[in-house]
Amino acid sequence: MHERLVKVFTTLEVDYEIIFVNDASPDDAEQVLADLTDRDSHVTAITHSRNFGSQSAFTSGMRIATGDAVVLLDGDLQDPPELIEAFYAKWVEGYDVVYGSRVKRDANRFLQVAYRLFYRLFRAASYVPVPLDAGDFSLMDRRVVDALNRLPETNRFLRGLRAWVGFRQIGVPYHRPERMFGRTTNSLLRNIGWARKAIFSFSYIPLEMITVIGLLTTIAAFVAIAVEIVVRIVSPHSAPTGFTSVIVLILFVGGIQLLCLSVIGSYLAHIYEEVKRRPPYIVADIRNRPSSPNGSHQLTEQAGVRESESSAVL
Repeated sequence: MHERLVKVFTTLEVDYEIIFVNDASPDDAEQVLADLTDRDSHVTAITHSRNFGSQSAFTSGMRIATGDAVVLLDGDLQDPPELIEAFYAKWVEGYDVVYGSRVKRDANRFLQVAYRLFYRLFRAASYVPVPLDAGDFSLMDRRVVDALNRLPETNRFLRGLRAWVGFRQIGVPYHRPERMFGRTTNSLLRNIGWARKAIFSFSYIPLEMITVIGLLTTIAAFVAIAVEIVVRIVSPHSAPTGFTSVIVLILFVGGIQLLCLSVIGSYLAHIYEEVKRRPPYIVADIRNRPSSPNGSHQLTEQAGVRESESSAVL
């Protein structure tokens, strides 16, 4: 990844910094990054005290980045670094956010359908227009990065926040291949949790659905009462009797109540995480810290940074 990034930036003839965020990777990433920082002064390595998730890792890098534009890129090379050249061209044209739009992805049929369905449901439910099939891979202008860094929330969904801040945005289509190395830690349950986090962060539709379900259930109850009265008058022997109908109704209403409580509970859990005001990540070490004219130094210090003895300011 380092080799491909350097080649791209050399082709663009721009000054650059490469910030690797090691979110407590279980392999030898820390040693590899130590070697890279020793060899290349353009490389900064941030090591987190534990795994805080990809969104916190991106936030960690964004808060210390000093460039006029910042590119977010996963480390597994599923998103090709060479696409940065197309991002850069759009940024030069005047766009503030240039994101990768996945027109095709190499995955099994089930995942392809699930991802496409999620992005469309998310866009329909969200109160901000979120681009379809667009992940975190993007280039953002400095003023966009500063706006994102100032947002106070801890539980972040960056592709939603990126759409929320606005500015001029455009997508660049690309084909996303399978990851080249290792195995993904994502599972079906994790992906469902990811989708849940997105929905509860940028949509009030689940809460509004509770009102709709409650209203429909109440109407159905009044209709059932009217039908029951009419049947008992017209044909008393045809009216439903016994415990079966009662149990079915209790289970039906109880199930709806539990579903509504789970939705409310999810929002409460989201609020609870935010009001605790814990930092989104803890930095254990930074190597080759870049200079920070825009105040990102203060932001990282608030996240618990310990400066490495071998670090240097570019």
